[in-house]
Amino acid sequence: MEIVKITWERGCEGVEKKDLIQKLNWFYFLEKNQVELYTAQSQQVEDLYIKKALQRVAAVEQGHVENIARKIRKLGGTPSAIGEKIAPLTGSTAGYITGQAGLIALLEANIKLEEKAMKDYKDFLLRVGKDEELFNILWDHLIDEDLHTAWFANKLAELKAQNAQLKR
Repeated sequence: MEIVKITWERGCEGVEKKDLIQKLNWFYFLEKNQVELYTAQSQQVEDLYIKKALQRVAAVEQGHVENIARKIRKLGGTPSAIGEKIAPLTGSTAGYITGQAGLIALLEANIKLEEKAMKDYKDFLLRVGKDEELFNILWDHLIDEDLHTAWFANKLAELKAQNAQLKR
């Protein structure tokens, strides 16, 4: 088995290439799922600003898909068939369901999904250390997920405040 040497300032850790590709395929699945989720949601919301924001978030997530696929191929792997075939189905289905649940439920679900992505990126970042290219890709994705979470949380707070005003 070929070992890809990945070091971190606090130590040195060998990660098997197949394990690295497998973990990247998890992110590939997650990101493909998010593209379809946000695309489906954007097709259901009437608020133009939220619709455009969801379309923009989907475009950013598509960039993540392409970055991860490129890295998987560079390591000699192939993006998984599950990511290619199943993630779009799960994403679009979840997008349809959350889109039907209303804006508040939609934003709450998106925040939870983005928080899960951030946790996974943080955990993986600690393992890749000196693979500078992968390290930078993961950091960029983590920051994007954090920005998405902040936007969703801000919009959620705004909608809740508007709803509270209407109930008065």
